[in-house]
Amino acid sequence: MSFSSDVKEELEKVVPVSRHCQLAELAAIIHLGCSIHTGETEQEKITILSENPMVSRKYFTLLRKTFIINGNVAKMLQAVKILDEDGKMHELSEEVNSILIKNSCCRRAFLRGAFLCIGSMSDPHKGYHLEFVCEYEAHASQIQQVIGSFEIEAKIVRRKKYYVVYLKEGSGIVDLLNVMGAHLSLMSLENLRVEKEVRNSINRQVNCEAANITKTVNAASKQIEDIRLLQKHYGLSNLPASLKEMAEIRLEHPESSLQELGGYLNPPVGKSGVNHRLRKISELAEKIRA
Repeated sequence: MSFSSDVKEELEKVVPVSRHCQLAELAAIIHLGCSIHTGETEQEKITILSENPMVSRKYFTLLRKTFIINGNVAKMLQAVKILDEDGKMHELSEEVNSILIKNSCCRRAFLRGAFLCIGSMSDPHKGYHLEFVCEYEAHASQIQQVIGSFEIEAKIVRRKKYYVVYLKEGSGIVDLLNVMGAHLSLMSLENLRVEKEVRNSINRQVNCEAANITKTVNAASKQIEDIRLLQKHYGLSNLPASLKEMAEIRLEHPESSLQELGGYLNPPVGKSGVNHRLRKISELAEKIRA
């Protein structure tokens, strides 16, 4: 199974204890994963649209927990604030009634139901991306607001006829998984994030060291080339004593760093002193070339 399916499988098993949280999650599933129509007996009927069996199982689990699965659909719709006291039906394209998600625990349940119905997540080995694909803009705005209430930033983008609420930051996705109660998936994602960060850190260090080695080798080659030029056309014996010693040390230790070269001098000098002397040698070599 995909990582997204693993998350949904875990969320399906998370059943809130409180009835108000059960209603919040049930309301999310009805709004985002069901349709309501009137049958021949003029009684409302609910049809689950999602082909994901986990949505159906969660729907009936919540129905059994909340209403002891009686056949009074109107009573259930009234409980999830789709049907008013006077029997007026709200459109499923509208937001979930704010009364149902006023508590933090209910907002967590709402997001859990929303992700089961319309959520997905990419393989974290390839990249970090979690999204909710909404048919209606009102749903997308509400999901974004609910996610934002937990101080997690989510954005909305229009994709053809759909409104997509998405997160692309690994830390934000981890926080959202925690909010929804997908703790096992959260741990798996965190392990992958740590592995990726360690791997990237090692790669950066290796690349940095390789670049430094290349830089040192190129600089040493240039310095030796300058010294050979002076040796041939000017004579090292004609150099000031400090530069003559520096030139001879560099020829003896072509692979050494500036700091190591400074230790070979008598008396030893620091890295800046070595660099200064080699720069003087380079300037004399350039004059000869000119």
